[in-house]
Amino acid sequence: MTSAAFLDMAIYVTFVMVMLSLAIAFIRLAKGPTLADRVVALDMMTVSIIAVCGAAAVATGVQALLDVALVLALVGFLATVALARFAERREARKKDAAHD
Repeated sequence: MTSAAFLDMAIYVTFVMVMLSLAIAFIRLAKGPTLADRVVALDMMTVSIIAVCGAAAVATGVQALLDVALVLALVGFLATVALARFAERREARKKDAAHD
């Protein structure tokens, strides 16, 4: 097997595995049951989409996809932090309401 054929096969397997992880994360996002489960599922979906960008960059040779992956990673991190703060404040409000 030549190195080009091996790389093509590896990229194909990568795309299949990443799409499977996206499907599993989407199921967890839809089912929940808690907000924390949904936040983790969104974070996993972000990481999977970053992996798609990286694999597509390797497959096509378009380096701009790596820039897209980097920006998506930064936005995904900020979104996760914002959702975590929202969940923390939501729990604090529930506790305050229970004490009143």
